[in-house]
Amino acid sequence: MLGPPSRDGLDKVLEAAASKARAEARAEFERARGTARRWIHRLLGILQEQPLDETDFVSSSGYGYGDRGREAVERVFAKLMGAEKALVRPQLATGTQAIVASLKAHLRPGDVLLSITGPPYDTLLTVIGWPQQHPGSLVERGVRFQCADVVLPHGLDLVALERHLKQLRPKVVFIQRSPGYQFKRAATQEELARMIEVVKSAACQPLCIVDNCYGEFVGDREPPGMGADLACGSLIKNPGGGVVPTGGYIVGTTAAVEAAAREITGVGSEVGPTLGFSRLLLQGLFLAPQVVAEALAAAAFVSRLFHELGFDVLPRPGEPRNHIVQAVKLGTADWVKRFCRAVQRTGPVGSHLLPEPAPLPGYDDQVVMAAPGFIQGSSIELSADAPLRPPYVVYFQGSLCWYHAEMAALSAAREILSAPSAGTPQAGHERLPH
Repeated sequence: MLGPPSRDGLDKVLEAAASKARAEARAEFERARGTARRWIHRLLGILQEQPLDETDFVSSSGYGYGDRGREAVERVFAKLMGAEKALVRPQLATGTQAIVASLKAHLRPGDVLLSITGPPYDTLLTVIGWPQQHPGSLVERGVRFQCADVVLPHGLDLVALERHLKQLRPKVVFIQRSPGYQFKRAATQEELARMIEVVKSAACQPLCIVDNCYGEFVGDREPPGMGADLACGSLIKNPGGGVVPTGGYIVGTTAAVEAAAREITGVGSEVGPTLGFSRLLLQGLFLAPQVVAEALAAAAFVSRLFHELGFDVLPRPGEPRNHIVQAVKLGTADWVKRFCRAVQRTGPVGSHLLPEPAPLPGYDDQVVMAAPGFIQGSSIELSADAPLRPPYVVYFQGSLCWYHAEMAALSAAREILSAPSAGTPQAGHERLPH
Protein backbone atom coordinates (compact mmCIF):
# COMPACT_ATOMS: atom_id res chain seq x y z
CA MET A 1 0.00 0.00 0.00
CA LEU A 2 1.33 3.44 -0.89
CA GLY A 3 1.99 5.89 1.92
CA PRO A 4 1.26 9.60 2.00
CA PRO A 5 3.09 11.96 -0.38
CA SER A 6 6.45 13.39 0.69
CA ARG A 7 6.42 16.80 2.38
CA ASP A 8 7.78 18.55 -0.71
CA GLY A 9 5.39 16.64 -2.95
CA LEU A 10 2.43 17.50 -0.76
CA ASP A 11 3.38 21.18 -0.68
CA LYS A 12 3.45 21.25 -4.48
CA VAL A 13 0.12 19.42 -4.77
CA LEU A 14 -1.61 21.79 -2.33
CA GLU A 15 -0.06 24.91 -3.83
CA ALA A 16 -1.18 23.92 -7.32
CA ALA A 17 -4.67 22.90 -6.19
CA ALA A 18 -5.16 26.09 -4.16
CA SER A 19 -3.96 28.33 -6.97
CA LYS A 20 -6.34 26.66 -9.41
CA ALA A 21 -9.22 26.80 -6.91
CA ARG A 22 -8.71 30.54 -6.33
CA ALA A 23 -8.60 31.30 -10.04
CA GLU A 24 -11.63 29.21 -10.94
CA ALA A 25 -13.73 30.49 -8.03
CA ARG A 26 -13.14 34.16 -8.86
CA ALA A 27 -16.46 34.51 -10.70
CA GLU A 28 -18.30 33.05 -7.70
CA PHE A 29 -16.50 35.49 -5.40
CA GLU A 30 -17.65 38.44 -7.50
CA ARG A 31 -21.21 37.13 -7.72
CA ALA A 32 -21.37 36.84 -3.91
CA ARG A 33 -20.09 40.39 -3.50
CA GLY A 34 -22.68 41.66 -5.96
CA THR A 35 -25.47 40.01 -3.98
CA ALA A 36 -24.09 41.50 -0.75
CA ARG A 37 -23.99 44.95 -2.32
CA ARG A 38 -27.67 44.77 -3.25
CA TRP A 39 -28.71 43.60 0.24
CA ILE A 40 -26.66 46.33 1.94
CA HIS A 41 -28.17 49.05 -0.25
CA ARG A 42 -31.65 47.70 0.52
CA LEU A 43 -30.95 47.48 4.26
CA LEU A 44 -29.51 51.00 4.45
CA GLY A 45 -32.68 52.35 2.85
CA ILE A 46 -34.84 50.54 5.41
CA LEU A 47 -32.71 51.70 8.35
CA GLN A 48 -32.78 55.30 7.16
CA GLU A 49 -36.57 55.20 6.85
CA GLN A 50 -36.99 54.43 10.57
CA PRO A 51 -35.02 56.62 11.53
CA LEU A 52 -32.93 55.13 14.35
CA ASP A 53 -31.08 56.90 17.14
CA GLU A 54 -29.32 56.01 20.40
CA THR A 55 -32.61 55.81 22.34
CA ASP A 56 -33.64 52.78 20.28
CA PHE A 57 -30.85 50.79 21.91
CA VAL A 58 -31.97 51.29 25.51
CA SER A 59 -32.27 47.99 27.40
CA SER A 60 -35.55 46.62 28.70
CA SER A 61 -36.21 44.04 31.40
CA GLY A 62 -39.02 42.03 32.94
CA TYR A 63 -41.89 41.61 30.50
CA GLY A 64 -40.36 43.99 27.97
CA TYR A 65 -43.53 46.02 27.47
CA GLY A 66 -43.06 48.98 25.14
CA ASP A 67 -39.52 47.98 24.14
CA ARG A 68 -38.72 50.48 21.36
CA GLY A 69 -35.53 48.69 20.38
CA ARG A 70 -37.32 45.37 19.94
CA GLU A 71 -40.01 47.00 17.84
CA ALA A 72 -37.41 48.71 15.62
CA VAL A 73 -35.41 45.52 15.16
CA GLU A 74 -38.49 43.54 14.20
CA ARG A 75 -39.76 46.18 11.77
CA VAL A 76 -36.40 46.18 9.99
CA PHE A 77 -36.16 42.37 9.88
CA ALA A 78 -39.70 42.05 8.52
CA LYS A 79 -39.23 44.62 5.77
CA LEU A 80 -35.84 43.27 4.72
CA MET A 81 -37.17 39.70 4.52
CA GLY A 82 -40.28 40.70 2.56
CA ALA A 83 -42.52 39.72 5.49
CA GLU A 84 -45.46 41.33 7.24
CA LYS A 85 -44.14 40.69 10.74
CA ALA A 86 -41.04 39.43 12.52
CA LEU A 87 -40.17 37.97 15.89
CA VAL A 88 -36.45 38.49 16.63
CA ARG A 89 -35.55 37.42 20.14
CA PRO A 90 -32.45 36.57 22.19
CA GLN A 91 -34.68 34.12 24.11
CA LEU A 92 -34.80 31.87 21.02
CA ALA A 93 -31.55 30.01 21.66
CA THR A 94 -31.53 27.99 18.41
CA GLY A 95 -33.03 27.90 14.97
CA THR A 96 -34.58 24.58 16.00
CA GLN A 97 -36.44 26.32 18.83
CA ALA A 98 -37.88 28.88 16.41
CA ILE A 99 -38.99 26.14 14.00
CA VAL A 100 -40.48 23.99 16.75
CA ALA A 101 -42.50 26.91 18.11
CA SER A 102 -43.80 27.59 14.60
CA LEU A 103 -44.78 23.95 14.04
CA LYS A 104 -46.46 23.55 17.43
CA ALA A 105 -48.37 26.80 16.97
CA HIS A 106 -50.04 25.53 13.81
CA LEU A 107 -50.41 21.74 14.18
CA ARG A 108 -53.17 19.92 16.07
CA PRO A 109 -53.92 16.20 16.61
CA GLY A 110 -54.87 14.60 13.31
CA ASP A 111 -53.10 17.25 11.19
CA VAL A 112 -50.56 16.19 8.59
CA LEU A 113 -47.06 17.67 8.52
CA LEU A 114 -45.41 17.06 5.14
CA SER A 115 -41.67 17.59 4.58
CA ILE A 116 -40.97 17.91 0.85
CA THR A 117 -37.15 18.21 0.95
CA GLY A 118 -36.44 14.85 2.56
CA PRO A 119 -35.87 14.17 6.26
CA PRO A 120 -35.49 17.38 8.29
CA TYR A 121 -32.32 18.19 10.23
CA ASP A 122 -31.40 15.71 12.97
CA THR A 123 -32.55 17.88 15.90
CA LEU A 124 -35.98 18.31 14.30
CA LEU A 125 -36.44 14.56 13.87
CA THR A 126 -36.40 14.22 17.66
CA VAL A 127 -39.05 16.92 18.03
CA ILE A 128 -41.20 15.43 15.27
CA GLY A 129 -40.82 11.89 16.63
CA TRP A 130 -39.74 10.28 13.37
CA PRO A 131 -38.53 7.71 12.51
CA GLN A 132 -38.38 6.88 16.24
CA GLN A 133 -40.83 8.03 18.88
CA HIS A 134 -39.63 10.56 21.47
CA PRO A 135 -41.47 11.84 24.57
CA GLY A 136 -43.44 15.01 23.87
CA SER A 137 -42.91 14.78 20.10
CA LEU A 138 -45.44 15.99 17.54
CA VAL A 139 -46.22 12.39 16.54
CA GLU A 140 -46.89 11.47 20.16
CA ARG A 141 -49.32 14.41 20.28
CA GLY A 142 -51.28 13.02 17.34
CA VAL A 143 -49.68 14.82 14.38
CA ARG A 144 -49.14 12.63 11.31
CA PHE A 145 -45.73 13.12 9.70
CA GLN A 146 -45.04 12.33 6.04
CA CYS A 147 -41.69 12.70 4.31
CA ALA A 148 -41.02 13.12 0.59
CA ASP A 149 -38.14 14.56 -1.40
CA VAL A 150 -39.10 16.40 -4.57
CA VAL A 151 -35.59 17.84 -5.04
CA LEU A 152 -34.01 15.45 -7.53
CA PRO A 153 -30.38 15.47 -8.72
CA HIS A 154 -31.29 17.48 -11.82
CA GLY A 155 -34.49 19.33 -11.00
CA LEU A 156 -37.81 19.23 -9.15
CA ASP A 157 -40.45 16.51 -9.24
CA LEU A 158 -43.43 18.85 -9.25
CA VAL A 159 -45.77 16.09 -10.38
CA ALA A 160 -44.97 14.17 -7.19
CA LEU A 161 -45.36 17.34 -5.12
CA GLU A 162 -48.82 18.03 -6.52
CA ARG A 163 -49.80 14.40 -5.93
CA HIS A 164 -48.67 14.50 -2.29
CA LEU A 165 -50.57 17.73 -1.70
CA LYS A 166 -53.75 16.30 -3.22
CA GLN A 167 -53.59 12.93 -1.46
CA LEU A 168 -52.27 13.92 1.98
CA ARG A 169 -53.94 17.35 2.32
CA PRO A 170 -51.27 18.56 4.78
CA LYS A 171 -51.94 21.32 7.28
CA VAL A 172 -48.27 22.35 7.16
CA VAL A 173 -45.69 21.83 4.41
CA PHE A 174 -42.10 22.03 5.61
CA ILE A 175 -39.18 23.02 3.39
CA GLN A 176 -35.53 22.92 4.48
CA ARG A 177 -33.29 25.32 2.60
CA SER A 178 -29.98 23.55 3.29
CA PRO A 179 -29.49 19.77 3.00
CA GLY A 180 -28.67 19.34 6.69
CA TYR A 181 -26.57 16.24 7.38
CA GLN A 182 -27.47 14.72 4.02
CA PHE A 183 -25.10 14.46 1.10
CA LYS A 184 -27.60 15.68 -1.46
CA ARG A 185 -28.35 18.62 -3.69
CA ALA A 186 -30.42 21.44 -2.19
CA ALA A 187 -33.01 23.36 -4.17
CA THR A 188 -31.80 26.47 -5.98
CA GLN A 189 -33.41 29.80 -5.13
CA GLU A 190 -35.57 29.58 -8.26
CA GLU A 191 -36.65 26.04 -7.31
CA LEU A 192 -37.42 27.14 -3.75
CA ALA A 193 -39.71 29.85 -5.10
CA ARG A 194 -41.40 27.35 -7.43
CA MET A 195 -42.02 24.85 -4.60
CA ILE A 196 -43.57 27.57 -2.45
CA GLU A 197 -45.76 28.65 -5.36
CA VAL A 198 -47.06 25.10 -5.91
CA VAL A 199 -47.67 24.57 -2.18
CA LYS A 200 -49.58 27.83 -1.80
CA SER A 201 -51.75 27.09 -4.83
CA ALA A 202 -52.90 23.70 -3.43
CA ALA A 203 -56.63 23.28 -2.81
CA CYS A 204 -56.04 22.20 0.82
CA GLN A 205 -54.46 25.64 1.53
CA PRO A 206 -51.53 24.43 3.65
CA LEU A 207 -49.26 26.66 5.67
CA CYS A 208 -45.71 26.77 4.25
CA ILE A 209 -42.87 26.91 6.79
CA VAL A 210 -39.23 27.20 5.66
CA ASP A 211 -36.17 26.30 7.72
CA ASN A 212 -34.06 29.20 6.49
CA CYS A 213 -30.86 28.35 8.39
CA TYR A 214 -27.68 28.95 6.37
CA GLY A 215 -29.64 30.50 3.48
CA GLU A 216 -30.15 34.13 4.48
CA PHE A 217 -28.78 36.71 2.00
CA VAL A 218 -27.31 34.07 -0.31
CA GLY A 219 -29.73 35.06 -3.09
CA ASP A 220 -31.79 38.15 -3.82
CA ARG A 221 -35.03 37.06 -2.12
CA GLU A 222 -36.05 35.44 1.15
CA PRO A 223 -38.90 32.89 1.52
CA PRO A 224 -41.58 35.33 2.81
CA GLY A 225 -41.00 37.38 -0.34
CA MET A 226 -41.68 34.20 -2.34
CA GLY A 227 -44.98 33.55 -0.57
CA ALA A 228 -43.97 31.37 2.39
CA ASP A 229 -46.08 31.87 5.51
CA LEU A 230 -43.10 31.54 7.86
CA ALA A 231 -39.32 31.36 7.70
CA CYS A 232 -37.22 30.59 10.76
CA GLY A 233 -33.55 30.75 11.60
CA SER A 234 -30.74 31.36 14.06
CA LEU A 235 -28.93 34.60 14.85
CA ILE A 236 -25.62 32.81 15.38
CA LYS A 237 -25.77 31.92 11.70
CA ASN A 238 -26.06 34.25 8.70
CA PRO A 239 -28.29 37.10 9.95
CA GLY A 240 -26.27 37.71 13.11
CA GLY A 241 -23.22 38.76 11.12
CA GLY A 242 -20.90 36.94 13.52
CA VAL A 243 -21.45 39.41 16.38
CA VAL A 244 -24.87 38.47 17.83
CA PRO A 245 -24.15 36.13 20.79
CA THR A 246 -27.48 34.27 20.77
CA GLY A 247 -31.02 34.37 19.43
CA GLY A 248 -33.37 33.30 16.69
CA TYR A 249 -36.04 34.75 14.43
CA ILE A 250 -39.41 33.97 12.86
CA VAL A 251 -40.69 36.07 9.94
CA GLY A 252 -43.81 35.81 7.82
CA THR A 253 -47.47 36.74 7.79
CA THR A 254 -48.84 38.63 10.77
CA ALA A 255 -51.23 35.85 11.76
CA ALA A 256 -48.64 33.08 11.50
CA VAL A 257 -45.93 34.98 13.38
CA GLU A 258 -48.34 36.03 16.12
CA ALA A 259 -49.43 32.41 16.60
CA ALA A 260 -45.77 31.39 17.01
CA ALA A 261 -45.27 34.27 19.47
CA ARG A 262 -48.16 33.01 21.61
CA GLU A 263 -46.55 29.55 21.60
CA ILE A 264 -43.31 31.07 22.89
CA THR A 265 -44.47 33.74 25.35
CA GLY A 266 -47.99 32.55 26.12
CA VAL A 267 -49.51 35.96 25.38
CA GLY A 268 -48.06 37.15 22.08
CA SER A 269 -45.37 39.30 20.51
CA GLU A 270 -45.68 42.32 22.84
CA VAL A 271 -43.87 40.40 25.58
CA GLY A 272 -40.12 39.81 25.54
CA PRO A 273 -37.33 42.05 26.85
CA THR A 274 -34.32 42.62 24.61
CA LEU A 275 -31.98 42.88 27.61
CA GLY A 276 -29.77 45.38 25.81
CA PHE A 277 -29.40 43.28 22.65
CA SER A 278 -31.06 45.70 20.21
CA ARG A 279 -27.82 47.38 19.15
CA LEU A 280 -26.09 44.06 18.44
CA LEU A 281 -29.13 42.63 16.63
CA LEU A 282 -29.18 45.53 14.16
CA GLN A 283 -25.40 45.80 13.91
CA GLY A 284 -25.19 42.07 13.16
CA LEU A 285 -27.90 42.37 10.53
CA PHE A 286 -26.03 45.29 8.95
CA LEU A 287 -22.84 43.20 8.74
CA ALA A 288 -24.61 40.02 7.64
CA PRO A 289 -24.64 40.45 3.82
CA GLN A 290 -20.89 41.11 3.72
CA VAL A 291 -20.17 38.22 6.10
CA VAL A 292 -22.35 35.89 4.01
CA ALA A 293 -20.36 36.94 0.92
CA GLU A 294 -17.16 35.92 2.73
CA ALA A 295 -18.75 32.59 3.68
CA LEU A 296 -19.83 31.98 0.07
CA ALA A 297 -16.32 32.74 -1.16
CA ALA A 298 -14.98 30.27 1.41
CA ALA A 299 -17.46 27.58 0.33
CA ALA A 300 -16.59 28.07 -3.35
CA PHE A 301 -12.88 27.74 -2.57
CA VAL A 302 -13.34 24.60 -0.43
CA SER A 303 -15.51 23.02 -3.12
CA ARG A 304 -12.92 23.57 -5.83
CA LEU A 305 -9.91 22.72 -3.65
CA PHE A 306 -11.21 19.35 -2.48
CA HIS A 307 -12.68 18.55 -5.89
CA GLU A 308 -9.25 19.19 -7.39
CA LEU A 309 -7.74 16.86 -4.77
CA GLY A 310 -10.09 14.08 -5.86
CA PHE A 311 -12.93 14.23 -3.31
CA ASP A 312 -16.64 14.27 -4.00
CA VAL A 313 -18.18 17.58 -2.93
CA LEU A 314 -21.61 19.24 -2.83
CA PRO A 315 -22.35 21.77 -4.15
CA ARG A 316 -19.95 20.90 -6.95
CA PRO A 317 -17.73 23.62 -8.43
CA GLY A 318 -19.79 26.20 -10.27
CA GLU A 319 -23.20 24.85 -9.20
CA PRO A 320 -25.79 27.39 -7.96
CA ARG A 321 -25.77 27.98 -4.21
CA ASN A 322 -28.78 28.59 -2.00
CA HIS A 323 -26.93 28.21 1.33
CA ILE A 324 -23.40 28.62 2.72
CA VAL A 325 -22.71 24.96 3.62
CA GLN A 326 -20.04 23.04 1.71
CA ALA A 327 -20.10 19.24 2.06
CA VAL A 328 -16.97 17.14 1.46
CA LYS A 329 -17.27 13.36 1.36
CA LEU A 330 -14.16 12.00 3.08
CA GLY A 331 -15.07 8.33 3.35
CA THR A 332 -13.60 7.48 6.77
CA ALA A 333 -14.27 8.48 10.38
CA ASP A 334 -10.55 9.09 10.88
CA TRP A 335 -10.40 11.64 8.07
CA VAL A 336 -13.49 13.42 9.38
CA LYS A 337 -11.83 13.79 12.79
CA ARG A 338 -8.57 14.93 11.22
CA PHE A 339 -10.37 17.52 9.11
CA CYS A 340 -12.22 19.00 12.10
CA ARG A 341 -9.13 19.03 14.30
CA ALA A 342 -7.14 20.86 11.64
CA VAL A 343 -9.88 23.50 11.31
CA GLN A 344 -9.97 23.91 15.11
CA ARG A 345 -6.21 24.52 15.22
CA THR A 346 -6.52 27.48 12.83
CA GLY A 347 -9.11 29.38 14.87
CA PRO A 348 -8.76 32.51 17.03
CA VAL A 349 -10.39 30.89 20.08
CA GLY A 350 -9.90 27.34 21.35
CA SER A 351 -7.11 26.49 18.94
CA HIS A 352 -5.53 24.34 21.68
CA LEU A 353 -8.62 22.13 21.96
CA LEU A 354 -8.98 18.74 20.29
CA PRO A 355 -12.48 18.05 18.89
CA GLU A 356 -13.70 14.58 19.81
CA PRO A 357 -16.88 12.78 18.67
CA ALA A 358 -19.50 13.00 21.40
CA PRO A 359 -23.26 12.79 21.96
CA LEU A 360 -25.08 16.09 21.50
CA PRO A 361 -28.68 16.90 22.50
CA GLY A 362 -31.05 16.15 19.63
CA TYR A 363 -28.67 13.92 17.64
CA ASP A 364 -28.82 10.12 17.41
CA ASP A 365 -25.21 9.83 16.16
CA GLN A 366 -22.09 11.15 17.81
CA VAL A 367 -21.03 14.48 16.31
CA VAL A 368 -17.55 15.94 15.94
CA MET A 369 -17.40 19.71 15.63
CA ALA A 370 -14.74 22.33 15.08
CA ALA A 371 -16.01 25.75 16.15
CA PRO A 372 -12.96 27.88 16.93
CA GLY A 373 -14.87 31.16 17.09
CA PHE A 374 -15.77 33.83 19.64
CA ILE A 375 -19.37 32.62 20.10
CA GLN A 376 -20.11 29.02 21.07
CA GLY A 377 -21.59 27.13 18.13
CA SER A 378 -21.49 30.14 15.82
CA SER A 379 -21.33 28.45 12.44
CA ILE A 380 -21.16 31.75 10.55
CA GLU A 381 -17.75 32.52 12.09
CA LEU A 382 -16.25 29.35 10.57
CA SER A 383 -16.96 25.82 11.60
CA ALA A 384 -16.75 22.24 10.41
CA ASP A 385 -18.84 19.41 11.78
CA ALA A 386 -20.06 15.93 10.96
CA PRO A 387 -22.10 13.07 12.34
CA LEU A 388 -19.91 9.99 12.77
CA ARG A 389 -21.76 7.76 10.28
CA PRO A 390 -21.19 6.59 6.71
CA PRO A 391 -20.46 7.95 4.17
CA TYR A 392 -18.46 10.20 6.54
CA VAL A 393 -19.19 13.63 5.13
CA VAL A 394 -17.86 16.78 6.77
CA TYR A 395 -19.78 20.06 6.53
CA PHE A 396 -17.75 23.27 6.30
CA GLN A 397 -19.51 26.62 6.65
CA GLY A 398 -19.02 30.26 7.49
CA SER A 399 -16.12 32.69 7.61
CA LEU A 400 -15.92 36.23 8.91
CA CYS A 401 -12.71 36.55 6.93
CA TRP A 402 -11.97 34.77 3.66
CA TYR A 403 -8.26 34.47 4.49
CA HIS A 404 -9.07 32.52 7.65
CA ALA A 405 -11.23 30.10 5.65
CA GLU A 406 -8.46 29.57 3.11
CA MET A 407 -5.99 28.83 5.91
CA ALA A 408 -8.41 26.39 7.58
CA ALA A 409 -9.20 24.55 4.35
CA LEU A 410 -5.55 24.12 3.42
CA SER A 411 -4.73 22.97 6.96
CA ALA A 412 -7.50 20.36 6.74
CA ALA A 413 -6.34 19.18 3.31
CA ARG A 414 -2.76 18.87 4.51
CA GLU A 415 -3.82 16.93 7.62
CA ILE A 416 -5.81 14.40 5.59
CA LEU A 417 -3.35 13.95 2.76
CA SER A 418 -0.40 13.47 5.11
CA ALA A 419 -2.25 10.78 7.08
CA PRO A 420 -0.93 7.20 6.86
CA SER A 421 -4.00 6.10 4.84
CA ALA A 422 -3.75 8.94 2.30
CA GLY A 423 -2.32 6.65 -0.36
CA THR A 424 -5.39 4.41 -0.27
CA PRO A 425 -8.27 5.61 -2.47
CA GLN A 426 -11.53 6.17 -0.61
CA ALA A 427 -15.00 6.76 -2.01
CA GLY A 428 -14.70 9.74 -4.33
CA HIS A 429 -10.95 10.12 -3.71
CA GLU A 430 -8.23 9.45 -6.26
CA ARG A 431 -4.64 8.46 -5.56
CA LEU A 432 -2.39 11.50 -5.23
CA PRO A 433 1.05 11.84 -6.83
CA HIS A 434 4.13 11.19 -4.69
